[in-house]
Amino acid sequence: MVYAVRPKQTVSMQTRDGLRLDADLYAPDSPESFPVLLMRQPYGRAIASTVVYAHPSWYAAQGYIVVIQDVRGRGSSEGEFKLFADEIRDGEDAVNWAAALPQSSGWVGMYGFSYQGMTQLYAAVNRPPALKTICPAMIGYDLYQDWAYEGGAFCYQLNLGWALQLASETSRRKGDAEAYQTLYSSARALPLTHPVNAQSGILRQLAPDSHYHDWRQHDQPDDYWQQLSPQAHMANVELPMLHLGGWFDPHLSGSWRFYQEMAARSDLAQHLVIGAWAHLPWGRKLGSLDYGAAATSPMDRLQVRWFDQFLKGKETGLLNQAPISLFEMGKNDWRRLEQLPSAEIIYYLSSTGLAAMDLREGQLVKQPQNSQIPDTFVHDPWRPVPSLGGHAAFPAGALERSALDCRTDILTYTTEPLASDLRLAGELTVMLDCAADAPSFDLCAILSEVKPNGAVYNFTQGYRRIVAPADAAATHQIMLQPTCICLPAGSALRLSVSAACFPAYALNPGTGDCLADGQLLEARVITITVSGGQHSQVRLTMAC
Repeated sequence: MVYAVRPKQTVSMQTRDGLRLDADLYAPDSPESFPVLLMRQPYGRAIASTVVYAHPSWYAAQGYIVVIQDVRGRGSSEGEFKLFADEIRDGEDAVNWAAALPQSSGWVGMYGFSYQGMTQLYAAVNRPPALKTICPAMIGYDLYQDWAYEGGAFCYQLNLGWALQLASETSRRKGDAEAYQTLYSSARALPLTHPVNAQSGILRQLAPDSHYHDWRQHDQPDDYWQQLSPQAHMANVELPMLHLGGWFDPHLSGSWRFYQEMAARSDLAQHLVIGAWAHLPWGRKLGSLDYGAAATSPMDRLQVRWFDQFLKGKETGLLNQAPISLFEMGKNDWRRLEQLPSAEIIYYLSSTGLAAMDLREGQLVKQPQNSQIPDTFVHDPWRPVPSLGGHAAFPAGALERSALDCRTDILTYTTEPLASDLRLAGELTVMLDCAADAPSFDLCAILSEVKPNGAVYNFTQGYRRIVAPADAAATHQIMLQPTCICLPAGSALRLSVSAACFPAYALNPGTGDCLADGQLLEARVITITVSGGQHSQVRLTMAC
C-alpha cells in the first residue's frame, strides 16, 4: 500500500545532558501506527542522503515514519560537534525518543551511508530495545585502516576534502561568511600544497578544532583510534543487518570486514550487497565505463523489503534468498552467493629486468621463474606517479590508464591474452619481494584489464607504507580492494606497481619520519628493486 504523506514537520528531542537535537519528520497521512526509520547526519538534515537514496517522503509513502536528525552541533541542533565522539550516547537517546513518537509502533530501524552508516553502528552499541535492524552502508569499521589511512599511508585527497566540507558547516552555523566562502572555494580546488605531511594552513586558520589535525598526528593505530572506532564497541551487538558497499568506495574494507564478522558470529540475518559504485553516486556509469542498467542502485526498494521483513513482520522472501549479492563487472549483472568465495589462483611476476621500460618485458605467469633479472625503478618526489581513478581518488572508478602505464617509474606485469574467461570474486593480495635504498617507501599495486585493442582499465588497487632497513630485501604484502569482475577471453590481466599514487595518498619522504614531521624539502629520490621468483605473486580469489 502506498500512503499519502503529511507535510514535513520539524521535531526536537533532548539528549541526556540537556541539549536539543532537531529533526525533520515525514509521516503517512493515516491514523495508523507505523515503524520509525531514523537517519542521523552531520550535513544538514534537508540533504537526507538524497545523493544516493530516495527522498524521505518516498519512504514515508511506503508506510514508515521517517526521521532525519541533525547530530549534535550540526544543522540546527545544539552542542559542539566532535567527530563521532558523542554518537553512542546520542544515538541511543535518539532511538529511544523515536520509538516514543506519536503513532510510532515502538520499533525503529536505521539507514544511511558514510557518516550516516557510522551513526547506526554507534546507536546500536548499547543495544536499545526499540532498535530492531540497521542498514549500514559504506562504513569505516576501523577508522584508522578503513577511513583515515590505508596500509599506513594517509588518504590525503579524500581526508582533506571531507575536512573542508565539515569545517564549512561549522562556519555556516557561526554566520562567518568569509570563512565559509574560503572553505567552499578550497573544497573545489583542493589546496594539496603539503604533499608529504598533509598539513592544511586553511584548516589550521579557519578550523583549529578540526579532526583533521588529530588524524595527521595519530599516524599509527594507537589508542586514539581504538577508542573512536566502532570496531571496539560492537562485540555484543546482535541485530539483523543489511550491509552495503561499492567496489570503488574508499571504505569498502570496513563494510567487507564488518559483514564477515557479523556473519560469523550472529544467528540473525546478515545480508551483503556490493555494487559497481564509488562513494557516490550509485548509478550505472562510473569513471569511463557504463555497467548497464542492472548496475543502477536497487537499494531503496531493497531497504523497504528489509524493513517490511524486520519492522512490520511481513514475509518478503528475502530470507529465502542467498545472503550475498555482488555486482559482477564485465558480465554487468548481479551474482547471488551463499558465502564468499575462497578458491585461489596465483600468478607470479616474471621479467627481463625492463618491466619499467617496456610493457612487453614484464609478465604474469602461472609458474614461478627462478632465473631472471630484478626490476629496478626510481621514485622522484618532484614528479610522483599520479592517482587515476580507483577507490581512493576523485574522480573514482575505472579509467583508461594505458598512457600512465608507459611511465618509467611504474613496473607493469601482464598475462598473455586469456584463453577463457577469468572470473574473480573476493579478496586479492599482491606479494612483492623488494628492497629500497631508503628506510621507508610506499608501494601501490593496481590490477587492470587490458582489452584486445590495448585499452587498460583499472578495477582494484591497494597501497602500503613500508618501514624497513635500507637495502634490506623482504616480501611485503599489499591488500587490494575486494572485487567481483569477469575478464573475458582475449583480454589480459595487468599488475602495475609504483611508489606513489598522488594526491590520493600523501607522499613518502623516504626518511622514516612520522607523517606530521615529514618535510617536502627532505623528500628523497628512492630506488626500489623488485625481484621475481616464487615470492612475488598476485593472489586472486576465484568466483565459484
